[in-house]
Amino acid sequence: MVAFTQSRLEELFQNFGQRRIAVVGDLMLDRYFWGSVARISPEAPVPVVEIQSESARLGGAANVANNIKSLGGDPILIGVIGNDNSGALLRDLLIESAFTTVGLVVDADRPTTVKTRVIAHSQHVVRIDRETRDEISYTLQHKILEVLHQNIHSVDAIIVEDYNKGVIVKSLIKQLVNLANEYRKVITVDPKFNNFFDYCGVTVFKPNSKEVEAVMGMKLVDDAAVEEAGRAIMDRLQVKNILLTRGEKGMTLFEQAGTITHIPAKTRKVADVSGAGDTVISTLTVALASGATVREATSLANYAGGVVCGEVGIVPIAKDALLSAILMDSL
Repeated sequence: MVAFTQSRLEELFQNFGQRRIAVVGDLMLDRYFWGSVARISPEAPVPVVEIQSESARLGGAANVANNIKSLGGDPILIGVIGNDNSGALLRDLLIESAFTTVGLVVDADRPTTVKTRVIAHSQHVVRIDRETRDEISYTLQHKILEVLHQNIHSVDAIIVEDYNKGVIVKSLIKQLVNLANEYRKVITVDPKFNNFFDYCGVTVFKPNSKEVEAVMGMKLVDDAAVEEAGRAIMDRLQVKNILLTRGEKGMTLFEQAGTITHIPAKTRKVADVSGAGDTVISTLTVALASGATVREATSLANYAGGVVCGEVGIVPIAKDALLSAILMDSL
């Protein structure tokens, strides 16, 4: 899509380290149990996983922030955790990774969202979710906005990361978009079904094909269907750009001027697609905040998504790995 010169890549990558990105959304704790399977349970026709190790990682909007930091940016994470052990562990992980915790809002009435994955022989066996999807109160919305107001002059961009867990609600969305546009900040959105059409006026709206199919009530069977759906969404939301991610079929970029570009996927080996969407929006936003055009930012995000799909589990994109993937493709 974009042929980068060495000097242009160096310029953009150098700018990554000078950008502060606010990430507002659903915070999660990702827990992993790693093991092996040697037999089937006598109690039911299910595998018995013998656990060899376990770990905890930043998930959801926290994983988006982790990707930004891995790229060299400075994320400020804003969201809600519960007053529980998982919330305390999530806070500890942020502190260990040198994140600011000023944006953590505690709600004693809801649990911290936890996704527990059991992985055997590099394959997901099962995922267990603990969460509530109740909408947060106006008091908590106010606290979130207060943190963003206090930091609005120092941030270069805002990412709204919605997983339908109750933090990103309609009234909050409107205020987030208004604030970003008032201060002329890049604002990108990773939407979900519930609030899909509430993001009028954002810089980049990044749905995936499943979300678009569910909202539009149509199957994206080919490029023509994708273009029809994208134009309809663009007309309704009046956003500057839409980046529709399509899994193994790549991405399609819709620009405000009417240009539509289909971009093939850059994945060389698919081991695990978990977290790829987080990596895409992180890379896209850091690049835009660093002076990239939307086409350049989309190309970088496409490469980044391809890199993390080759890893098992949710891992952030490393700047060196991204640069290597781009240079390898140009050889």
